Amino acid sequence: MKDNLKINKMHTIYIRTLKRAEHTVFNVSDGQKYYYDNQFSRRRIPYSSGQQVKRSLIDSMCEAINQTPSPTTFLFDVTKQKELKEGEVYGTCDPTYADQLFGGWMKAAKGGKDRTLKRRSPLSISAMRALHPLLAGMDSENASFDRSDRPNNKVIVRDEDGKELTEDEIVSFLEGKDRSLSRKWIPNNSRATGLFVFDIAIDLRRLFAVSTNSFEPEMSESTIEKLKSEGWIESENVFGPCLVAPKEIREQWIAGLAHAIINWRITSNQSRTFSLMDTLAVAIGDNANLIASSIRAKLSEEDSRRADPIIDESLADIDTFITLQAGGYIHTKGETADALQQAEQKLIGLMSSYDYENQLSKV
Repeated sequence: MKDNLKINKMHTIYIRTLKRAEHTVFNVSDGQKYYYDNQFSRRRIPYSSGQQVKRSLIDSMCEAINQTPSPTTFLFDVTKQKELKEGEVYGTCDPTYADQLFGGWMKAAKGGKDRTLKRRSPLSISAMRALHPLLAGMDSENASFDRSDRPNNKVIVRDEDGKELTEDEIVSFLEGKDRSLSRKWIPNNSRATGLFVFDIAIDLRRLFAVSTNSFEPEMSESTIEKLKSEGWIESENVFGPCLVAPKEIREQWIAGLAHAIINWRITSNQSRTFSLMDTLAVAIGDNANLIASSIRAKLSEEDSRRADPIIDESLADIDTFITLQAGGYIHTKGETADALQQAEQKLIGLMSSYDYENQLSKV
């Protein structure tokens, strides 16, 4: 960095959030995701991937700012055998969509004059995992979908050729078989319960700035010209020349992003396993090590097979916001009814105070 330049002192906001889940499912595509803990509990520990957290958060943000998420392009290629072959999937690569600006994008070149466009998301989001392996777990059950009490059910049984059997043929086939046709068994239903934590790092330098570097392009030339015509500001940061979103956009989207970070919910869990996934505490600061210490767990001195959750309210330069329900699970003193509203306003203040347009200023 040149001697006559200085950088905004705080350029990364770290956020740690503690949530409580109760008998729920984080992921339903192939059952509950989990990993094995070999050190403490020696059992399966549920988690939600960072990608799932990010998608749920960005969906919540789009709702908050009342903007439809950007369209997605699905490419298919026709093979010589006249079959469809799946190609890449990409977004608009247009930062006028908030989900694109904050979520990032990747569009590979397909030859000709096209160039690969990629923007790394300014939001780094961890998986939502157990605060400690001893403070979360999974339980399994064999559930059923039972409609055997309804006399108007319609049952269709097909033979090996796909031909539908008659009622008499079905009755004959079921003779000697202990089988209900109005009840389906759902084996090995896994549910997650416990205290879970996830972390977010917001890179303020890139939050509203999109690079115009022609050697590592993030946007096409046509998109750059469109942004300029819509009032995006030409500027420069440590990554080179860039375009910065106008102030009115920043103000609206900062409020939406702060609301989403504090209030998002996993949007893909099943209704029959609904959990509020209520937030117990949020810690905000610019020191990653202190953020990790602010919400943590400690092994019990009396029983090494037990861990106690800790919310540290005394760390300098870390703002900790604790909800009322946290007192039911953790020894705390600073619970407030408006803790999440305070945390949201803190985030808005930190993001709004950053000088996005003049990141490199003369001394």
